[in-house]
Amino acid sequence: MMTVRLQIVVAIVMITALAVIIEMIRRKMLELKYALVWLIVGTAVLVMDFFPQSMNWIAEKLGIASPVNMLFFFGFCFSLIIIFVLTIAVSSLSVRVKNLAQEIALNEKDSNSK
Repeated sequence: MMTVRLQIVVAIVMITALAVIIEMIRRKMLELKYALVWLIVGTAVLVMDFFPQSMNWIAEKLGIASPVNMLFFFGFCFSLIIIFVLTIAVSSLSVRVKNLAQEIALNEKDSNSK
């Protein structure tokens, strides 16, 4: 069971993290499509922080023996989702860079032959 002091610390950290993410979106340092998952997770952590009994209820409904095991499992799944999304983004950008490099090379070849 979480102490009230720990709940306050977690709430302050999560609110600060969410504020930083929102500020980064506002300043266009972070795209909303990538930040959306972090905003959802941060909100979920806040809800679980304010209602710690919800973790017990969710773990019980999913048939997981311990809420801590559930948190580790969800953290693992979240990490896999983030890695997959970033892999897709990197692959897409890699193809775009290759295409742009080929276009530049063709343009330079055309301008040199004139």
